[in-house]
Amino acid sequence: MKLTLFLVLFPLFLFCKEDDNSFITKFEYGAMLYENPRGIGCVKCHEKGDKDVLIAQYSEFDKKSKGMKIKSIIAPAINKVSFQLFIDKMTADKTDSKIMPTYFLTDEELKSLYYYIKNINKK
Repeated sequence: MKLTLFLVLFPLFLFCKEDDNSFITKFEYGAMLYENPRGIGCVKCHEKGDKDVLIAQYSEFDKKSKGMKIKSIIAPAINKVSFQLFIDKMTADKTDSKIMPTYFLTDEELKSLYYYIKNINKK
């Protein structure tokens, strides 16, 4: 009985990927953080992360032309950013950007979220 169980289960361990052998995979955890990272989800502005997304447009008076000028707020594509740039933006002092929300994520959460962003369109 023990030998049969071993022979049945052992091949499963041979084919497990490194990121798939826990209760929840790094990809699944990153997906949860992308949808709801303790605040507004990344998906609300960045959608699938593979292209720039228009969030809003507004008119502003331009002193040079003395007329109204249309301005846009755009969430950039994030699936091609480097890990360092991702970390810099996610941990930046939010006085630099008045649009990107502040997230208080752990290092492991940031790694999972980055992993998800890099792989979101591959699955």
